[in-house]
Amino acid sequence: MSREVTRRYADPLDTLWIAAAAKMGLTIERTPDAFASTDGRGTLSIGDPASLDADDCLAQIVFHELCHSLVEGPESFEVLDWGLTNEDARDVSREYATLRVQAWLAGRHGLRWVLAPTTDHRAFYDGLGPDSLSGDDESARLARVALTRSSRPPWAPHLEEALASTAQVVRGVARWSGPGSLFETLEDARERHPAGGWRHPQARGSCGDCAWRSERCVVTEVAVEEDWPACEAFVASLECGPCGACCREGFHVVEVDEEDPFVRVHGSMLERTHGRLQLPRVDGRCLPLRGDGVEEPFTCALYEDRPVSCRDFERGGESCLIARRRVGLSV
Repeated sequence: MSREVTRRYADPLDTLWIAAAAKMGLTIERTPDAFASTDGRGTLSIGDPASLDADDCLAQIVFHELCHSLVEGPESFEVLDWGLTNEDARDVSREYATLRVQAWLAGRHGLRWVLAPTTDHRAFYDGLGPDSLSGDDESARLARVALTRSSRPPWAPHLEEALASTAQVVRGVARWSGPGSLFETLEDARERHPAGGWRHPQARGSCGDCAWRSERCVVTEVAVEEDWPACEAFVASLECGPCGACCREGFHVVEVDEEDPFVRVHGSMLERTHGRLQLPRVDGRCLPLRGDGVEEPFTCALYEDRPVSCRDFERGGESCLIARRRVGLSV
């Protein structure tokens, strides 16, 4: 007597991440000819089971590739292999940025080692501390910018939901897994923050110590208690000298009112675009900006004469947060 097969079994995590990728515009295709590759037209090709190592899994590879897309931005979905190359060292800092984001996002759910990368750059990943976004090098800055993208489409809310669902599946299986199982590496999830979001994995300060707190938290836009623990966006202090975000890539131009005294004194610096006066930025820098923030602090050569829009700029305000996020100084 024969039986008709009406259902097919699929690995739960495979099912989860294939569906999550689809919600972000990617179709997963298995192939023996590549470890992971995107065609820039919506297909992410991943090695078939026979071509992968014993500690590889589809979930981790898809997650890693999505972290690449976070670093490269939404336009990278339309570029072959996110616009990256692994044939030389050109994009190593971008690979490291991807690993930083991967560790941070997975760490929220205790999945940092369950979803750890299996590439040749694993040693860098293993060497990252609990705060995988800390640092002043290019990879850290790129990673912080990438993290801010994770809360926007096409990644949100699907990426975070996929990680949360993965944690549920892994926690259910971990207590049954035997020695040598990848599930044994599951850690405790990071605690949620009272104001929303997540607690910082390492910062020892509190909301009362954070530079973003005034009457309300600039980041969460809610009133916070001084003794609440630090959240992921915690910043102990905001110093303009090492930052300069508002005067460089944080914004494209400074608009200047026709009646601003700056027009009379320094009008030759201004350009008129669509009928509005603007102080342009050359290579991302405002014309009067001096310094590099490292060997010499950022300063304005025309600070005493600066436009009203610059005078009204509030350190620690909403615009300050936007600028710092755009240059990778805050998350």
